[in-house]
Amino acid sequence: MKKKWVLAGLLLVLMAVVSCGSGEQTDRSRIYNIYVLNKEETRIYSKEYEAESTEQEALIGELLEQLVTTPEKLEYRAPLSGTFELLNYSVEEKQLILNFDEQYKGLPTTTEVLARAAVVRTMTQVKGIDYVSFQIRSAPLTDSAGNMVGVMSADMFIDNAESEISSAEKVRVKLYFANEAGDRLIETNRTLVYNSNTNVSMERLVVEQLIGGPSDQVKDKIFPTVNPETKIISVAVRDGTCYVNLSENFLTQMYSVTSEVTIYSIANSLVELPNISRVQIAINGDSNVTFRENTSLAVTYGRNLDIVTTTY
Repeated sequence: MKKKWVLAGLLLVLMAVVSCGSGEQTDRSRIYNIYVLNKEETRIYSKEYEAESTEQEALIGELLEQLVTTPEKLEYRAPLSGTFELLNYSVEEKQLILNFDEQYKGLPTTTEVLARAAVVRTMTQVKGIDYVSFQIRSAPLTDSAGNMVGVMSADMFIDNAESEISSAEKVRVKLYFANEAGDRLIETNRTLVYNSNTNVSMERLVVEQLIGGPSDQVKDKIFPTVNPETKIISVAVRDGTCYVNLSENFLTQMYSVTSEVTIYSIANSLVELPNISRVQIAINGDSNVTFRENTSLAVTYGRNLDIVTTTY
């Protein structure tokens, strides 16, 4: 009888230990990765953070506060700390819009690219936030060459094996925009600063730049071809074909250009990349769509130099 009481007592103790242990377990649904810069401002790293908020608006504010707050470890710095100020933010159709003052433009190029990577990787973890865009006094952020940075998503900034993003470097791309009449394409070259290891793929970079339109230096000579409200859902390459999946905004043409100019603006620009020979465009994953009543997106498009002119 005594042995039975001892065993029963041990069982109760074990049950109490298990019960206490389970009560102390962290709720992983509240765990977010906060991305920070290293002290030298050449890489970003992630650290786990347990959020208090669950509702979207409060959670956005809480994570933004973490991106401003100096980390406990002195070898890191917050990506949104510095002389600039985040004036306000808003959410529109799964896009978080961050509006900064002019001081943000004073960041060194490498630091600015990494700061954006840190913010986008952090904030797109919030449910319902798929994209992030930066503004300066309500105007779209542009890079040092005057090109609009555009809307960013998490897959544009992918972690490497060591959960860090390394510094940026320059790359040269060839883009095709419209002539003034909107019936021909003009070839342009653009040098960009981007992260070659963990930033946006070259294919996505090209599409993003086309959506952003011509730079300020040449916008009086060449003209945009794609609705700037167009969002990139995905860009993938298989067997030499680049599959570009765009939002429905692409179908609403805001400029006086022919449908052929818009389609080959994308196709010609992407085929300039060595791994691409054909391009197919889809809208929200569906390529069985007619663009502007006369151009089918169900087929793939190659290079078309007959539509290119050198006359401004």
